[in-house]
Order: sequence, then structure tokens, then C-alpha cells
Amino acid sequence: MKLGVVMDPIESINFKKDSTLAMMLEAQTREHELFYMTPDSLYINESGAFAIAKTINVKNEPTGWFDFKEEMQIKLSELDVILMRQDPPFNSNFIYNTYVLESAEREGVLVINKPASLRDCNEKVFATEFPECCTPFLVTSEPSLLRSFIDDHKDTVIKPLDGMGGSSIFRIRSSDPNLNVILETVTESYATKVMIQTYIPEIVDGDKRILLINGTPMNAAVARVPAEGELRGNLAAGASAVARSLTEKDLWICEQVGPKLKELGLVLVGLDIIGDYLTEINVTSPTCFREYESLCDINVAFNFLETLEGLNKND
Repeated sequence: MKLGVVMDPIESINFKKDSTLAMMLEAQTREHELFYMTPDSLYINESGAFAIAKTINVKNEPTGWFDFKEEMQIKLSELDVILMRQDPPFNSNFIYNTYVLESAEREGVLVINKPASLRDCNEKVFATEFPECCTPFLVTSEPSLLRSFIDDHKDTVIKPLDGMGGSSIFRIRSSDPNLNVILETVTESYATKVMIQTYIPEIVDGDKRILLINGTPMNAAVARVPAEGELRGNLAAGASAVARSLTEKDLWICEQVGPKLKELGLVLVGLDIIGDYLTEINVTSPTCFREYESLCDINVAFNFLETLEGLNKND
């Protein structure tokens, strides 16, 4: 395949943890040709969708994991598959790039994940399509509704809809003297909608990440266990990663969500599950490939490329 990869600058990645690099290394072992594209390199003109791309050689070496070969302007329809691996924030520029990739899709390119679904499926709000899998929740910016939810449920967690890496997540109890200032801060003075959920005590055992490929889960989870004194089960916030077996409830949640992911062209997705509850559905650039390999002995990159090759043949 001619495989295009849209990603943030490769020189800035964390070599030990980066899932996109793991994908590229696996693709290269299979002799696919790699085309590296940064988010700002994508564009459209009257002839279609293009990018300023570089052919690239990747290496599993911590001091020099890539070499660029040739830079070129490439029509995206010359590629077989494009992986959209641009990290959040999910802002206007991210959305504009999905328009470019959607143009390439119309010209016959397989784009993973599907651009329209990346736009439509907010990682927090998308989980609410499966209320039977979730703890009680509310999405609003209305202060009276937020305060009522906190009064009813006593112990809650509030977070922005566009955050990542555990940023701006607060635990709020009904007796919290800082309640008003927290609500004002997270909602930007009640101008921006947020998600509030009941607090799940099982967070102390970890926030489980379950990767699904084409709707099918890997047969284990990577749990991000918060550091002592921390609420957030995010590796970026200092959590430690451990392997977990999938519970019956984990598998049940995957069964509820998996068919919808497949229908929407969301080939690679990370479910976040705390205790028995689905909290987020990560669609933009799901990670933990490296942790799955080191902790669970599961080569997600191998499974992902196997799936990509099958989808490309059937496209």
C-alpha cells in the first residue's frame, strides 16, 4: 500500500510511548510505502485534495527514529490509505483538515478514522449514546442544572468536552467551598457546555483503556492507575499503567458499542472504562499500543495493519 500518515511533528513524539510510530514501524516491515504529512500540509484546490508530503523511513531506535527521504506535493488520491493521527485539541483547524480528508475519501482513498465521524463523535458526548453503559451524567452549561446534579449525587466529576490528557478535570462534592469558582472556571463563566458525571470510586483501581479494531476489542485492557493523591487516570497526569483482564461487564460494553463504531467507520477506537462504567470513547488518535505490547503481550500494531490490509482490499 501507499500509506499516508497525518500526524503532529514526528521529531516531537515520545519514542517510548508513541502509537503512531508503532503503526509506521509495522507498516514498514510489511513493505508498505510511507508518506508523512503534518496537519498544516493538507490543502484543497480546484483539482482536488493535496498535501506537501515526505517519504520517510522509520527506525525502532530511541536516538533517531526517522529519516526523511523525498519531499513532494502529492495528490491524496494517489494514496491507498490515510491514517488521521492528528492529536487534539479538536479545534477549527482539526475540523478543516477533516474536510480535506473527506475530499480525498470521495476520490477513493480509505481514510481511518472516517473524517465525518471524527467531526460528529465528540469523545465525551459520544459515550452518552450508550446511556445503559454510563454512570449518571449531564451535559450543560446552565448553572442551576449543574448545582442540582451535584446536590442530587453528592460526589461528582466535571470536565470540559474538548479536553485531553486529564486537563481541567475536577472532583466536586456538594459541600465543596470552591464549588462556584470551579463551575465558573470549567464552563468559562457558564458560556461553554461541560460534562458532569457521578464520581466512580473504582478509579483508584485504574481507568481502563480498551482498544477496539473495527469494533472488536483486544483481549485485555491497560489500566491507568492514578498517582497517590490524584483523581486523574491519565498517563500524562502521572498515572502508572498496568495490565487488566477484561471483565464480563467490559465485554458487554464492547458488545454494545462495537457495531456502532464499525457502522461509522471508526476503525481504531479506545474505550475508557472505570469500574463498570463507560466514561469516554476516544476516536481522534487513540494510544496505548506500546503499553499493550509491554504489559499485555498484545501487538496492536500487527492487528491494526492486518485489518487495514483487509479493508484496503475490500474498498
